[in-house]
Amino acid sequence: MSYIFLQQYWWFLVSLLGALLVFLMFVQGGNAQIFMLGRNEGERSLIINSTGRKWELAFTTLVTFGGAFFASFPLFYSTSFGGAYWVWILILLTFVLQAVSYEFQHRAASERVRKVFRCCLVANGWLAPFLIGAAVATFFTGSDFTVDKGSMAQMAPVISQWGNGWHGIEALADYRCWLWGLMLVSLTMSLGMLYMLNNIDDSDFAAHIRRRLRIVAPVFVVLFLGVMASLLLSAGFAVDAEGTVSMEDYKYLHNLLAMPLVLVMFVVGVLLVLCGLCLAIFSDRAYRKAVWPAGIGTVLTVLALFLLAGYNGTAYYPSTADLQSSLTLSNSCSSQFTLQTMTYVSFIIPLVLAYIIYAWRAIDRKPITHDELQSSTEKY
Repeated sequence: MSYIFLQQYWWFLVSLLGALLVFLMFVQGGNAQIFMLGRNEGERSLIINSTGRKWELAFTTLVTFGGAFFASFPLFYSTSFGGAYWVWILILLTFVLQAVSYEFQHRAASERVRKVFRCCLVANGWLAPFLIGAAVATFFTGSDFTVDKGSMAQMAPVISQWGNGWHGIEALADYRCWLWGLMLVSLTMSLGMLYMLNNIDDSDFAAHIRRRLRIVAPVFVVLFLGVMASLLLSAGFAVDAEGTVSMEDYKYLHNLLAMPLVLVMFVVGVLLVLCGLCLAIFSDRAYRKAVWPAGIGTVLTVLALFLLAGYNGTAYYPSTADLQSSLTLSNSCSSQFTLQTMTYVSFIIPLVLAYIIYAWRAIDRKPITHDELQSSTEKY
């Protein structure tokens, strides 16, 4: 296994984890609509218990994503997590509030306290996807940091410096970060509704969800088109054979056309997402299973976008303060020995995925009903 292969292999794994995380954030998408979809206490309880059975998967995937990034590309971890820390602190805070709220909202002594916990779930449902979307957007728009490569050679404790006191929040001054954030919010809300259609057995509530989906899904499509237009028509951060970074017009469009497999993955993913949305909105017979084509399509599409950011001679974490400080697969990765050792460990990933699929099927063998929640003591 060559060093270049290991770098690309680990970027693929990190990208796959990021894509799985976006799909699993249907939990956040469902939580964002607790009060908008839930017309009464019974429907709100259905929403919370539907998403509550899967919230640990999203949280665990987020932690695994961060851990894999740290192990394989430590310079990104130290630069972004150490520089743009306000963004990551806010993301982690919303997930902590989510975990606490799930466990305690049904134990609240009063309706007012229960509503506070549920408002925390709603806040996580909106803020987590938005902030993660804005953070991912900086892979294409760039961030304000510099890297002292001399300090890297001397093993100095401080290698990267953030260029301003906002520490990541300044990304919101770029409209493209808003587009990415709002697009991810609308996507997770759509996925959340598709999952609830599959997971909840209530015909009246299902009809209500589908009416809501007819509003949110077109919003997602419009925002997605805006994101792709801003991405494919903008200049990107190209890296030559010597590692020099320069601006290239239509760089990400060139990447898409230069990598046929990624192009096919992207097109198939987009079509599957649209297929899932259309099945849920227009087909009475197949709407319960629409989350699966949409979910698989989401994973393929997001994976393709991550690969566009890192493959084909591209700086995946560009610097707007100093182009040559931009992070690439080759200048930010771990040693060859570390990557090779972790590669052997990564071979157990299929076993972990098989266990997740088994547990998922066991939990969702029977859809949730009002009668089940009324008679069960094991609920959120």
